[in-house]
Formats: sequence, C-alpha cells, structure tokens
Amino acid sequence: MAHRFSTSYLEDSLTVFRYYKNIAEKAMEQVTDDQLIAVSDEEMNSIAVIVKHMAGNMRSRWTDFLTTDGEKPDREREMEFAEPPASRKELLALWEQGWQCVFEALEPLSDQDLQRTVTIRGEVHSVMQAINRQVAHYPYHCGQIVFLAKHFQHANWKSLSVPRGQSAEFNRRVLAGEASQR
Repeated sequence: MAHRFSTSYLEDSLTVFRYYKNIAEKAMEQVTDDQLIAVSDEEMNSIAVIVKHMAGNMRSRWTDFLTTDGEKPDREREMEFAEPPASRKELLALWEQGWQCVFEALEPLSDQDLQRTVTIRGEVHSVMQAINRQVAHYPYHCGQIVFLAKHFQHANWKSLSVPRGQSAEFNRRVLAGEASQR
C-alpha cells in the first residue's frame, strides 16, 4: 500500500478497504476453481464461503448506511457459511456487489458525517466507530483468503508483498530509488 500523508479519516479508510480488496483478489486469481471451494477440515471455511460471508455483511452494513440498522432483517448470516457460490464468475460477482455497497456508502460521506450515529444490531455507533468495525473485520477475512490461497498454491505462490528472502535486496532498491515502497 502506497503511503501518502492524509488528514482525512474517510480517505484513509477507503484506501485501506481498496488495498485489502486488491490483495484478496490477487490471492484468488492464483487458485483453481476447485481450490476456491476447498476446505482443510470441517471447521474451516473455504475461500468461496468467506467471500459469501463478506458480501452478506457488506450488503447488510452499508445498504442505507445512515438510515437503517446495519443488520438487515432479511440477512441470513448462517446461510453465508453454507452453499458456496456455484462458479468463480458468480463468486466474483458477489464479491464486487459487496464492495460496491461499501464504496457507494462511504465515498459520498464528509468528515462532518463521522460524528453522526448509526445502529448495528440495535447498538448505537458513531459513523467512525461503524467504519472502524469493518476496517478490522474485512482485512481479517482478506487475510484468511490470502492464507488459504498461499496454502493451496504453496510452491507456485506468487508473493503479494516482498518475497521471502528478498527483503535486503528490496530495501536496497527502495533506498536507491529503484523500487516503490509497498
């Protein structure tokens, strides 16, 4: 993630969301369709189920963000952990729909909106608290997606950051102005 000084909490939050969205997408690109739905054991979620859960959460939290409870009455959270999407295309469409809810809710907000209140499961939050809740939640699941993809691809994994064993060379290149910092 490129670091740029900003005094805007909203801008920074959107940057964090976009960064983790991109990281998870790069991880999903590396796995096969079968690996999208694979699980290590009965307690684990597949990448597809994680995406389905995230999309359900995003739709619920961000649709009518300022005017309705962030836990929508039609959300069936338990179903998010069953029946993964049938295809990669369906999975990625669900992923994009979820992120669209996030960005459509946050992009029009101003810094003054951060002091407004919203409810999530009947509990009052400032807008900033509600955003913080998701800034913690989505990277957690994006990390799970990356972990699973890396596990499935092991020897074929293409690093999403500085590859193992290359930190010194990367740092030398950054200091010499030959590479951008991540």
